[in-house]
Amino acid sequence: MNFLFSTNKRSYPSMTNEELREAFLTEPLFTSGRLSLTYTDVDRAVIGGAMPTTSALVLPTHKELAADFFCERRELGIINIGGKGAIDVDGETFTMAQKDSLYVARGSKKVVLSSEDAADPAKYYMVSYPAHRVTKTVHVPKSDAKKIDLGAQDTSNERTIFQSIRPGIVDSCQLVMGITELKTGSVWNTKPPHTHFRRTEIYMYFDMDPCERVFHMLGEPKEVKTLPLAPEVAIASPSWSIHSGVGTTNYSFIWAMGGENQEFDDMDHIEISSLS
Repeated sequence: MNFLFSTNKRSYPSMTNEELREAFLTEPLFTSGRLSLTYTDVDRAVIGGAMPTTSALVLPTHKELAADFFCERRELGIINIGGKGAIDVDGETFTMAQKDSLYVARGSKKVVLSSEDAADPAKYYMVSYPAHRVTKTVHVPKSDAKKIDLGAQDTSNERTIFQSIRPGIVDSCQLVMGITELKTGSVWNTKPPHTHFRRTEIYMYFDMDPCERVFHMLGEPKEVKTLPLAPEVAIASPSWSIHSGVGTTNYSFIWAMGGENQEFDDMDHIEISSLS
């Protein structure tokens, strides 16, 4: 397991881009035949990527979690961004098409991830937060997610949001998770930027050429920095930081949030003209 040790908003202004990457950014998440996990002290989230090929991959625990199995005291959200696969949770198998979601409840002992075709493997993106109660494991096909169209072409932020792990669909403890897809010609993922002090957010950009980048904005409104991010890495954005980004092309991204409030409208918008 890798570790990210974040910084506070007082230290942030003097940090270099490399120091910010070490504090908030994972390594590339998907390696053929492997599973990777990164623990961040931003709300004790665990971020993972698994790309099974000829053999299935079993979600491990680590001594740093002080648990007999990964989900002993955690909930887990998984979204497949690759080829068709399946996830087995304690003997129950869930077929995972591209952009399907699976919520794995606290107390689930064994999670096994596999691909249907090793030549077109599944890519399982995972985010986990501590959970205070036992709920129910739920499979959410993309077609069952709550679909919301936002933005406009003339402001370069026309997008569709698919809320899959959210109240009304999944009874989670604190995790909410889903996918945003930008239309052709749109590049802003959130406009205007916002903060939500009662929860943190993790972004993972994908569905773009490896040579393209998303310039992810972070920091306080009066001290904004940007990090150019390659596809298929994740960044943990603390509650004091703005959440926004702009790409060199259209793209998709998975957002995941944990904290004390699951209401999507619980955010404070920031006028672009006030950023500096």
